[in-house]
Amino acid sequence: MQQLIFELAPAETPSFANFLPGRNEETLAALGRMAAGNLPETVVLLWGGAGSGRSHLLAAVAAAATARQQPVLRLAMPTPAPADPPGPGALVAIDDVQHADAAAQGHLFTLFNRLKESGGQLLCAADAPPGRLPLRDDLRTRLGWGLVYELLPLGDADKPAALARYARERGFQLSDDVGAYLLAHGRRDMTSLMAVLRALDRYSLAAKRAVTLPLLREWLQRDLVGNGSRE
Repeated sequence: MQQLIFELAPAETPSFANFLPGRNEETLAALGRMAAGNLPETVVLLWGGAGSGRSHLLAAVAAAATARQQPVLRLAMPTPAPADPPGPGALVAIDDVQHADAAAQGHLFTLFNRLKESGGQLLCAADAPPGRLPLRDDLRTRLGWGLVYELLPLGDADKPAALARYARERGFQLSDDVGAYLLAHGRRDMTSLMAVLRALDRYSLAAKRAVTLPLLREWLQRDLVGNGSRE
């Protein structure tokens, strides 16, 4: 059933608009300034657990910087990082920096220094703060020189309001009973919940009916039965 939902609602391109900030407003504001070229720090490190949104935000910053013609390089470890930035004032966005091997760490150290000299910036995402990353000491120190933000997951109490906001941005109202049903009967991570809302929105538009609890139950039952009949 969960796989079917994701097939019906493919993932959206990461952007600031489709990230639910929760308790991460300060982080989002700083990244917005970085994406606009208005943040003076050379390095920003985002860290958080699986599903925290660190990869989403890294991609959003890179896309926004690319849109305003800033040279951008985006990659994920363990893909080797170059020692030279892609141009003056470039933004280099590196995901999963905790997976950098010895050679990649050496390149990252050199890359940081060259970005600093050329007025560029380094945005990294990791699963732990600098002091706990399995990196060489001098690289950990440099990653901690700039801004370090922990991405805080949404608590269950915050999810109904976050889902309602996401629905409003898609152009429909999410009633309290629909939100409560989703939280009580499905996976509770925000990636899954947002996928359900996207698929439900598409179904409601096709059916030309408002998103209500009866519509949700009808849609789930229809696709559950349909998926079962195909197996």
